[in-house]
Amino acid sequence: MEIEVSPGQFICGHTPMREMADKYKTVLVVGGEGEKCREVAEGYGFTDVVTPGDIIKANPDTTPFRKLTQAEWDNSRDRDFSTTVIEAIFVFADSRDWAGDQQIILDLLLSKGGVLNTRSENFDEGPPVFFSHNDVVWSASHDLTRLGMGALRCSLEAMFKAVTGKELVTTAFGKPQIGTFEFATRLLKQWRKATHGIDAPPETVYFVGDTPESDIRGTNEYNKHSSNTWYSILVQTGVYQPGTQPKYTPNQTVDNVLDAVNHGIERENRRQLRESLDISGKLEGTAIADTAPPTPARGNSPTMVKDNPMEKLAFSNSHATAQRVN
Repeated sequence: MEIEVSPGQFICGHTPMREMADKYKTVLVVGGEGEKCREVAEGYGFTDVVTPGDIIKANPDTTPFRKLTQAEWDNSRDRDFSTTVIEAIFVFADSRDWAGDQQIILDLLLSKGGVLNTRSENFDEGPPVFFSHNDVVWSASHDLTRLGMGALRCSLEAMFKAVTGKELVTTAFGKPQIGTFEFATRLLKQWRKATHGIDAPPETVYFVGDTPESDIRGTNEYNKHSSNTWYSILVQTGVYQPGTQPKYTPNQTVDNVLDAVNHGIERENRRQLRESLDISGKLEGTAIADTAPPTPARGNSPTMVKDNPMEKLAFSNSHATAQRVN
């Protein structure tokens, strides 16, 4: 479609965590391949980022059934954890080692103030835990849905209760949490102001997703409270199974993302045409009325009447959200 999309227009599940970089200094970042999540966290402004690999390298007995590969050993950083206070735990991406990562997280949750190899007497001194999203399942190349980060969250909370008898309170970003949509709105306003000099969110955001329980639920709920309109579109190419009744009803259901884009453009074209005709009716009999209103172009593909509606679309999958708005 020859539309330039800048990195600043993309929102991943962990993107809102960057607003916490000033609050926490030393943090444990979990998930993803290799050093990618550490690099992202440092890019967000976190100044002291620890990974499970660092902890295992310092004490290989931490995870009896997981041994670091040579590449993991080389990339992990040497550190004295007897003097390190881990202030928060961030699960940035899906864990590649549930057993090892949960063991390390549990060690910190049971610790005295986030210091490894210590034990709290009441089990309420550990650091807070944040998850970048809460989808229990997601759609991948397999015919059936696969377990997602929300399942890891459930597992960790159940394990903590089994060990301590207490409830573990964790925080999840991503959809359907309202905070994620609020963050997206702030980012949209910043981008519009920097790019177009408009200090306001778009009138309508078209949110395209494949999961009713997160994408559609979050969009519909946020629309009840937002100052602008959030319009939910469900696609049938992911978690949602065509022919079933979604638990949360979208504004529109289409086959795929292209159909969602076309629907958004067509809807904006109709809205703009109605506004033009309404203005023309009010100006009838005046000199200004001699100016013809814009007319939608004919053809099979939707076209733009005034502004580019594509710049009001938001896309989502089970793990990330990309915003393209004007």
